[in-house]
Amino acid sequence: MALSTVMAAVKARLDETWTRCPVVYPNTKGNTPKDGSRYLAVSYPLASSQPITVGSPGSTLYRETGTFRLVLHVERGVGVDEGAAWMDELAAHFRGLTVGHFRCYGPTSPAHDDRNDLGNYYALSISVPYQADSVG
Repeated sequence: MALSTVMAAVKARLDETWTRCPVVYPNTKGNTPKDGSRYLAVSYPLASSQPITVGSPGSTLYRETGTFRLVLHVERGVGVDEGAAWMDELAAHFRGLTVGHFRCYGPTSPAHDDRNDLGNYYALSISVPYQADSVG
């Protein structure tokens, strides 16, 4: 899981820019729409950190590299054009974003979940690589 500062920056950016559908963050309760409408899920599947400077104890600079994943769940049977356009918007909100010591790079193109024919939703996802520096 990502640093708490990374998760806070992602949440702040989505809260500021994304109004198309509800956002479900990790380990939140009761936020998926009860009516089967669209929603966006956020996850942090990969993160690791390495020291990039060596200083006195407590002064070493660490760089976390990782990715966060945005998964848009749309109704099955409505096609992918609008969902793909929404994913392009999401990618643009994070592409090249820098907030303090948090930097985002180029998101992946939308991926389609192979299990889309098994559930109530059709899922499209992008992964956004990032770096975040911290002192410890």
